[in-house]
Amino acid sequence: MKAAGLARKLDKLGLRSRFDLVLHLPHRYEDETALTAPDAAPPGKPVLVQAKVERAEIAYRPRRQLVVHAQGLVLRFFNFYQSQLTQFRRAAAEGLLVRAFGEVRPGWFGAEMAHPRYRLVHEGEPLPDALTPIYPTTAGLAQAALRGRVLEALDEAGLEDTLPEELRRRHGLAGFAESARLLHRPPPGADLASLVERTHPAWRRMKFDELLAQQLSMRFAYRKRRERRAPMLAGDGRLVREFLARLPFRLTRAQQRAMGEVLRDLREPHPMQRLLQGDVGSGKTIVAAIACLAAADAGWQAAVMAPTEILSEQHWRKLAGWFEPLGVRIAWLHGALAAKEKRAALAALRSGEAPLAVGTHALVQEGVEFARLGLAVVDEQHRFGVEQRLMLRKKAEEAVPHQLMMSATPIPRTLSMSYYADLDVSLIDELPPGRRAVATRLVSAARRAEVLARIREACAEGQQAYWVCPVIEESKEGELQTALDTHAALVKELKGLRVGLLHGRMPSAEKAAAMQAFAAGGIQLLVSTTVIEVGVDVPNASLMVIEHAERFGLAQLHQLRGRIGRGARESVCILLYAAPLSAAARGRLKIIYENADGFEIARRDLLLRGPGEYLGERQSGAPLLRFADLERDEPLIAAAREAAAELIARDPAAGRRHVERWLGARQDYVRV
Repeated sequence: MKAAGLARKLDKLGLRSRFDLVLHLPHRYEDETALTAPDAAPPGKPVLVQAKVERAEIAYRPRRQLVVHAQGLVLRFFNFYQSQLTQFRRAAAEGLLVRAFGEVRPGWFGAEMAHPRYRLVHEGEPLPDALTPIYPTTAGLAQAALRGRVLEALDEAGLEDTLPEELRRRHGLAGFAESARLLHRPPPGADLASLVERTHPAWRRMKFDELLAQQLSMRFAYRKRRERRAPMLAGDGRLVREFLARLPFRLTRAQQRAMGEVLRDLREPHPMQRLLQGDVGSGKTIVAAIACLAAADAGWQAAVMAPTEILSEQHWRKLAGWFEPLGVRIAWLHGALAAKEKRAALAALRSGEAPLAVGTHALVQEGVEFARLGLAVVDEQHRFGVEQRLMLRKKAEEAVPHQLMMSATPIPRTLSMSYYADLDVSLIDELPPGRRAVATRLVSAARRAEVLARIREACAEGQQAYWVCPVIEESKEGELQTALDTHAALVKELKGLRVGLLHGRMPSAEKAAAMQAFAAGGIQLLVSTTVIEVGVDVPNASLMVIEHAERFGLAQLHQLRGRIGRGARESVCILLYAAPLSAAARGRLKIIYENADGFEIARRDLLLRGPGEYLGERQSGAPLLRFADLERDEPLIAAAREAAAELIARDPAAGRRHVERWLGARQDYVRV
């Protein structure tokens, strides 16, 4: 392969520097350090055999193939080059041996191997003195070429240790150089099981270093943010005091704790970067509202950005109900605004007349200007990319605004310790009084008639219900058609009931009208896609049917179920599934049926899906962990956190060298 072509292939694997190659670790090994006689090879296990080449020929039955006859061994190649035939004939003439690695099987002429990896050698040529590493590769990049570049880099790179000896000793870590060399060239007799399972001390060192680099990069980013100037918002002004005095209920202890943490951050001269997380219905919005009022009290503006128009409208209605009695104007930017209303809203933000803006990503579009943006609140933050949040921050001109991110998808502890280590986290871990547990029922689709009867009964008692349509992965059009078909079928099956429809492709005005009708009781059964997953709050809705629940993820099922249980009645969520269930679907439904705790569901979900799904677009460009496992290596995460704090305090230069080694150019992604 030409140098340019090889470089492109390596670049595709992210291997741009010598140290990238050193850290490109094998995912398995093959043992070519010992020979096995062909007739003694164990079945199903690849081994290295050696035999003298006798002759080579092309056979045509049952298909065209290259057949190489050696002493006690036959090699077959169904895809081959003419040059290989020539190569083996020359080897037979010169009396060379073939060393072939693969699985030996019985054949017409005795022991046979199909498409083995092979080398032609002279008598007495020594065997390798290390296991053969097999690396993750890409199409068109052969193992031999990749292995050659990796081992060349291993021999040429400086493998000096970036960690102080005392720190290594305290955490029981092997040296970096010896670990890297052992993983790339394990000696004969090495514990192959511990290498493959990544429990070997050499793997432990690599995992620790990877986690430490992640922790250090985030702490450096955190410190850099704290050097920026942000408005100091006292948090004890008239609006905050009046709002708290008017509340008809007491904040929970968790809400009070979160409020205190947020207000403390707002008083600082550097930008807050806080994640407010809590289960569905835990009362995060009221904490965000208090933060917005603190900004208004200090003469600054706040912006609340939500991922969907429905959630944006929910925020607007709730905040308007709280703020208008205080004389605080809210500008709501949404798709259904008439041109005149939009101009008025934009002018109010530009002049500072509106201290608060609520909207979707429309808030970051060109033409939206703030007089003095001091606080950005991002709801369901994992649904927004880095670029969108950065654009919102850039709407501020005087100073960097504080940022409060909210998530109703509980973040498992290990994920919070690693990927969210650069954020301050507030946790609302209790539900407000009056929130009732939702009973979950698993019902086969064969019992659909019983479910329809349950809906009739509930609506006759004055309750309301949701019917959530299944997720169709093939296309948005398919999902929309499913919603339309389901709505038409339920209108016929439930004659006499007022059945409404809500889906993401409806015009904004129609979506708003459907939600208003449902909230007002004009619609008894709302047929919907997953647009109701977040933000919808109708206390009288006490029954939910999720059709084809086996197609939904755990996080979605938990979010959807959280839309009910907000009123005085007992609420029931019916998970309607189609048999037969796959093992994975059965496992998901069992988890959601047995658990109401969002954090336990999130932990189990992390095990099933991995961290990428939870991160969403938050860290677009951020390197995911290659070696460490968040569940199995939790003790290492805690140790890396401790070591990162120590390195930054005692030897930040060593910490930066460690980050450079592990992340290189990837450390430069935007952290906002």
